[in-house]
Amino acid sequence: MIAHAKKIVRTVPSSDVAARVEAIDWARVESELDAQGCAVLKQLLTPEECRRLAALYPDDSHFRSRIVMARHGFGRGEYKYFSYPLPDIIAQLRPELYARLRGIANRWNEAMGIDIRYPERHEAFLKRCHDAGQTRPTPLLLQYEAGDYNCLHQDLYGEHVFPLQVAILLSAPGRDFEGGEFVLTEQRPRMQSRAEVVALCQGDAVAFAVHHRPVQGTRGPYRVNMRHGVSRLRAGHRHTVGVIFHDAK
Repeated sequence: MIAHAKKIVRTVPSSDVAARVEAIDWARVESELDAQGCAVLKQLLTPEECRRLAALYPDDSHFRSRIVMARHGFGRGEYKYFSYPLPDIIAQLRPELYARLRGIANRWNEAMGIDIRYPERHEAFLKRCHDAGQTRPTPLLLQYEAGDYNCLHQDLYGEHVFPLQVAILLSAPGRDFEGGEFVLTEQRPRMQSRAEVVALCQGDAVAFAVHHRPVQGTRGPYRVNMRHGVSRLRAGHRHTVGVIFHDAK
């Protein structure tokens, strides 16, 4: 177990998180990830859990750094990377989701001719990251207001990259904000980019490809490049949690 010293934010019993992840139709998720590069995980968090996580944003004691997107050409808006230990529900979700996505990640790498395989336990994968100097936690809390957006990008952070990640919408569309849709783009060789707009409700999550994924062609699988972002917020405020499974340098 990786030990960290700060007090954990308790939100939900670990058994509830495990049961919630277990109840997801993972056959559907796998099929949609293979077909589209993304899949919705409905009602992963309750509205109260969403509110509690969003309410952490002003308290810097939970975070290791703050990024203002406009300063770096990333878009408009801002986000903060959590410090270890992570808020309890994120600390629980990270290994539970990893365990379900690991088989897809290994199969994708095999199809793309990539030799890397991911261990059974998320703790073992984090040790791989940490041994390579990737020791900084990557789960993050994003905050947008009217006019903000997130440019298309990939969350890589170092040599060791888990090829799937999860974003959870903490705000309610139509009540807390308008616009601000999650957008995924796919660039296939010698073809124009394809965009996928993912509609989410409060507490819904989207699992998606971080960097690339395999697509079946007439001569076998080939690799396509993936990017993700958020369209312009037209009104209100929007919070999202990003659950990334590799750590950063």
